[in-house]
Amino acid sequence: MSEAEIKRLKDRCQELAKELGSFTLLSQGSVMPQPPSAWRWTRKVSGKTVSRGLSAEQADLMKQAINNQRKMDAIIDEMRAISQKIIFALPQKSQSPTPAKRPKPSLS
Repeated sequence: MSEAEIKRLKDRCQELAKELGSFTLLSQGSVMPQPPSAWRWTRKVSGKTVSRGLSAEQADLMKQAINNQRKMDAIIDEMRAISQKIIFALPQKSQSPTPAKRPKPSLS
Protein backbone atom coordinates (compact mmCIF):
# COMPACT_ATOMS: atom_id res chain seq x y z
CA MET A 1 0.00 0.00 0.00
CA SER A 2 1.39 3.39 -0.95
CA GLU A 3 2.14 6.18 1.51
CA ALA A 4 -0.56 8.28 -0.18
CA GLU A 5 -3.13 5.53 0.38
CA ILE A 6 -2.12 5.17 4.02
CA LYS A 7 -2.41 8.94 4.49
CA ARG A 8 -5.86 8.90 2.87
CA LEU A 9 -6.97 6.15 5.25
CA LYS A 10 -5.58 7.98 8.28
CA ASP A 11 -7.36 11.17 7.18
CA ARG A 12 -10.63 9.23 6.85
CA CYS A 13 -10.15 7.82 10.34
CA GLN A 14 -9.69 11.36 11.68
CA GLU A 15 -12.92 12.48 9.97
CA LEU A 16 -14.81 9.56 11.48
CA ALA A 17 -13.39 10.28 14.94
CA LYS A 18 -14.73 13.84 14.72
CA GLU A 19 -18.17 12.49 13.80
CA LEU A 20 -18.24 10.39 16.97
CA GLY A 21 -18.27 13.56 19.05
CA SER A 22 -21.51 14.75 17.46
CA PHE A 23 -23.72 12.18 19.20
CA THR A 24 -25.37 13.38 22.41
CA LEU A 25 -28.05 10.73 22.93
CA LEU A 26 -27.29 7.01 22.57
CA SER A 27 -29.37 3.94 23.26
CA GLN A 28 -30.00 0.42 22.06
CA GLY A 29 -33.28 -1.35 21.55
CA SER A 30 -36.41 -0.57 19.59
CA VAL A 31 -39.44 1.67 19.97
CA MET A 32 -42.87 0.41 18.97
CA PRO A 33 -46.30 2.06 19.13
CA GLN A 34 -48.76 0.66 21.68
CA PRO A 35 -52.50 1.31 21.47
CA PRO A 36 -54.17 3.65 22.09
CA SER A 37 -51.47 6.37 22.00
CA ALA A 38 -48.51 5.09 23.95
CA TRP A 39 -45.06 3.82 23.03
CA ARG A 40 -42.93 0.91 24.24
CA TRP A 41 -39.14 0.72 24.34
CA THR A 42 -37.75 -2.81 24.31
CA ARG A 43 -34.16 -3.97 24.74
CA LYS A 44 -32.09 -6.91 25.98
CA VAL A 45 -30.58 -6.81 29.47
CA SER A 46 -28.46 -9.79 30.53
CA GLY A 47 -30.07 -11.93 27.83
CA LYS A 48 -33.62 -11.06 28.84
CA THR A 49 -36.07 -8.79 27.02
CA VAL A 50 -37.03 -5.75 29.07
CA SER A 51 -39.68 -3.18 28.11
CA ARG A 52 -40.75 0.19 29.36
CA GLY A 53 -43.62 2.47 28.44
CA LEU A 54 -42.82 5.85 26.91
CA SER A 55 -44.65 9.09 26.21
CA ALA A 56 -44.68 10.38 22.63
CA GLU A 57 -41.91 12.88 23.47
CA GLN A 58 -39.79 10.17 25.11
CA ALA A 59 -40.38 7.88 22.12
CA ASP A 60 -39.12 10.54 19.69
CA LEU A 61 -35.97 11.08 21.76
CA MET A 62 -35.43 7.34 22.15
CA LYS A 63 -35.76 6.80 18.38
CA GLN A 64 -33.14 9.51 17.85
CA ALA A 65 -30.85 7.89 20.46
CA ILE A 66 -31.22 4.46 18.83
CA ASN A 67 -30.46 5.89 15.36
CA ASN A 68 -27.41 7.66 16.81
CA GLN A 69 -26.22 4.39 18.35
CA ARG A 70 -26.53 2.61 15.00
CA LYS A 71 -24.63 5.40 13.21
CA MET A 72 -21.93 5.34 15.88
CA ASP A 73 -21.61 1.54 15.59
CA ALA A 74 -21.20 1.87 11.80
CA ILE A 75 -18.51 4.54 12.25
CA ILE A 76 -16.62 2.38 14.74
CA ASP A 77 -16.83 -0.62 12.39
CA GLU A 78 -15.38 1.50 9.55
CA MET A 79 -12.64 2.87 11.81
CA ARG A 80 -11.74 -0.67 12.89
CA ALA A 81 -11.49 -1.85 9.27
CA ILE A 82 -9.35 1.17 8.30
CA SER A 83 -7.09 0.65 11.31
CA GLN A 84 -6.50 -2.96 10.36
CA LYS A 85 -5.65 -1.99 6.77
CA ILE A 86 -3.13 0.57 8.01
CA ILE A 87 -1.55 -1.80 10.51
CA PHE A 88 -1.22 -4.67 8.04
CA ALA A 89 0.19 -2.32 5.38
CA LEU A 90 3.21 -1.66 7.58
CA PRO A 91 6.24 -3.73 6.66
CA GLN A 92 6.89 -6.67 8.90
CA LYS A 93 10.23 -6.54 10.60
CA SER A 94 11.93 -9.85 10.85
CA GLN A 95 12.01 -11.01 14.40
CA SER A 96 15.45 -11.36 15.84
CA PRO A 97 16.20 -14.86 16.98
CA THR A 98 15.84 -15.45 20.65
CA PRO A 99 19.18 -15.42 22.39
CA ALA A 100 20.60 -18.83 23.20
CA LYS A 101 20.12 -19.84 26.77
CA ARG A 102 23.35 -20.06 28.61
CA PRO A 103 23.67 -22.56 31.39
CA LYS A 104 23.91 -21.01 34.82
CA PRO A 105 27.31 -21.38 36.41
CA SER A 106 27.44 -23.93 39.15
CA LEU A 107 27.70 -22.67 42.70
CA SER A 108 30.46 -25.09 43.70
